[in-house]
Amino acid sequence: MYDIIIVGGGPAGLTAAIYGLRNGKSVFVIERSVFGGQIVNSPKVENIPGFDSISGDDFADRLLDQAMGQGAQVTLEYVISVEKSGDTFIVLTEEGGNYEGKSVIIATGTTHRTLGLEGEEELIGNGISFCAVCDGDFYRDKNVVMIGGGNSAFVESSLLVDIVSHLTILQDMPYFTADRKLQDQVLARDNVETHVGTKILGYETENGMITGVRYEEEGAIKTAGCDGVFLAVGLVPDNGAFASLAELDERGYFVPQNICHTKTPGLFVAGDCCSKTLRQVATACSDGAYAAIGACDYLR
Repeated sequence: MYDIIIVGGGPAGLTAAIYGLRNGKSVFVIERSVFGGQIVNSPKVENIPGFDSISGDDFADRLLDQAMGQGAQVTLEYVISVEKSGDTFIVLTEEGGNYEGKSVIIATGTTHRTLGLEGEEELIGNGISFCAVCDGDFYRDKNVVMIGGGNSAFVESSLLVDIVSHLTILQDMPYFTADRKLQDQVLARDNVETHVGTKILGYETENGMITGVRYEEEGAIKTAGCDGVFLAVGLVPDNGAFASLAELDERGYFVPQNICHTKTPGLFVAGDCCSKTLRQVATACSDGAYAAIGACDYLR
């Protein structure tokens, strides 16, 4: 029986663990894939307080080491349900785990959004990627298309421009939304081509391999020939399994009450899985602190 079970090991979940442990509570963190969450894919982060610059992977390692150093127990499993029986929460995982806690913090973050185009699922990992750090080198000296125009798209693009022969950036909005500094770093390069106000229509393939992206621009149907595609079109939550315990908005994000509380006493939410206007490491850590203190107050 744990005092606090935390579902999700990103900045929100690990910060919650640290705050819970410092309040003398036993803490168990369940992460589905990689501790640190989305931040581990960022090779250079410059907006985390206390660090002029740090890689997302290094920051995640420091958070995990800090939490475990203070006594957090952790596991890599996929949580499929959280139930409440009396004053006890029962957390079940796909791997067969069955854990009991006096309180639960859900900090599951988000996953990559896709376009929902024909054949897309089959191409993910076989021509369609999300992470330039992970997969960029597969496209060395090749032509690549980046779909998206926000910060994530330009962070990934800033890595790709040094690897690929040619990078085409396709954005559905009439302008890019990335920070100006990021845009300047990428758009100054000679091997970058950009198109805004586009509508992606589909992927062109040959023998199961991507050969191009078909899109519409100002009424004309065009094709950007390429060897691979990187998607940076936003993120989506994975909160459906917890809908009976916490209110969700129309997009599937938690709607917290008083920052981190839910309609279920003892259940708290934190981080990017919540409905909010700003999703950054700093705000995720803030949410985690609030959720942990809320859990500790509930336990008292």
